Amino acid sequence: MKKVILDLKVSEAKHLSPNHILIKLTHQDPLPDMLPGQFVEVRVDNSPETFLRRPISIHFLDREKNEMWLLVAAVGNGTRKLMQLKQGDLLNCVLPLGNSFTMPVSAAEERILLVGGGVGVAPLLYFGKVLAEKGSRPAFLLGAKTEKDLLQLDEFRKYGDVYLTTEDGSAGEKGFVTNHSVLAQKFSRIACCGPQPMMKAVARYAKQTDTPCEVSLENKMACGLGACLCCVEKTTEGNLCVCTEGPVFDYKRLLWEL
Repeated sequence: MKKVILDLKVSEAKHLSPNHILIKLTHQDPLPDMLPGQFVEVRVDNSPETFLRRPISIHFLDREKNEMWLLVAAVGNGTRKLMQLKQGDLLNCVLPLGNSFTMPVSAAEERILLVGGGVGVAPLLYFGKVLAEKGSRPAFLLGAKTEKDLLQLDEFRKYGDVYLTTEDGSAGEKGFVTNHSVLAQKFSRIACCGPQPMMKAVARYAKQTDTPCEVSLENKMACGLGACLCCVEKTTEGNLCVCTEGPVFDYKRLLWEL
């Protein structure tokens, strides 16, 4: 898939919480094709301490409005600078990067579970939309520390059934995503993104239930093109760059102790 560098205009910058912003971006020309699970590398301007681009998952693609959405959490100098974006600003992006989640051949006939933790829910909204367009109604299992950390729930409910967990019990079932009662059901496949301990727990569940499972890794990525090697992950095929060979992997390819 061809990669491009574009100055995208911010059509909306909506603060979802003190630490999260939804950035909607557009361009005068049609946006390039993008797949669920892919990401962009954004340049952080006017930030002297931020030298490298930041990898951000593609949260959603709205073809009718020619918009791409990014869901950003303020975790460092670069992302805190992105929190200051406002309508009309420009954001330079390299896109689309990486691979994508596997699209089932007969999505409408499958029971698919999409599991997200924290801002790791970001790539699952677009995946859910594409699955819904193919006749599926996926189940979203979304986890966070507290109710205020659950993001974009109304959007997720447009495309599937939403199940929630919070560590403090303020919304949904109390505990972690792997404690949720929905896991008593049988699913044909799982896609997951979030903190690594959570993804390992989901992969452990997938192994125990013999369920195909893909995880989207969140390794630090500086270039997004496989040149800097800072995102390397140990796999059954040797060391691989997550930014080019991933970020989506079948969990069986990863050398995780489950």
